[in-house]
Amino acid sequence: MTKLIIFTDLHMVPEGQSIIGLDPFKRLAAGVEHVNRHHADAERVIIMGDLTHRADRPSYERLKTLLDQFIPPLAITVGNHDHRETFTDVFPDVATDEDGFVQRVIDFPDCRAVILDTLFAPPYDYPRSHAGFLCTKRLAWLDRQLETAGDLPVLLFMHHPPHATGFTGIDLMRLINEVDFYDVVKRRGNVLHIFAGHVHRTISGSSRGILFSVFKSPVHQQPMPFDAPDASLSVDEPAAYGIAVMTDTGILVHTEDYEIAVREATVA
Repeated sequence: MTKLIIFTDLHMVPEGQSIIGLDPFKRLAAGVEHVNRHHADAERVIIMGDLTHRADRPSYERLKTLLDQFIPPLAITVGNHDHRETFTDVFPDVATDEDGFVQRVIDFPDCRAVILDTLFAPPYDYPRSHAGFLCTKRLAWLDRQLETAGDLPVLLFMHHPPHATGFTGIDLMRLINEVDFYDVVKRRGNVLHIFAGHVHRTISGSSRGILFSVFKSPVHQQPMPFDAPDASLSVDEPAAYGIAVMTDTGILVHTEDYEIAVREATVA
């Protein structure tokens, strides 16, 4: 049974800086330690973008010192807070496709993981490039990975949710060509689950008949009011990562709030 650990929205900053008073390095370091202690047997740690907060080289270099400490192997893609060229310069060993997008496919005995690059850039023209987009080349690449999956169910990993999640501000920056995306996905009919980040909340449900999970950040979270128009609002809630486990009948998806998790329970 393949076990995958899923992080998203790391938002690393240079040393001495913080986000709403929180230290992304410290919070992620606790997550790395927690995974190594409790899930060293995972087949992969998948990181779904927004690796840094401002896409600066010092933040990528600082992040790399942490990610290199994971015991399970890594698979990484980028999000709207990233700069693809700076990232690949600091992480030269991260897999990219033939067109230079930070996406790859990984086959396990019981599933195929397809990791997508939804960064709407270059040009890095904010706020336009905060939305997600899959160009013709990336959609064609996705279609090939679905077509060649054989009997393996497919898990998709992407930074931007390909549909609305109920948050007014952040939904303006979801994958903007979701219809094209779902045309490809529904045509093949072998996608078991979609995983995304970007929203900084734990969300689950289905869209167009396909189940999805969105995970929180290790750093700051989206406040719960659905109608908040400002997508930059953040609150201090416990850091988290996701756990996905393939089973004989499907997939189990968990969220681990690792900062407050307690292993030694007592009888009630």
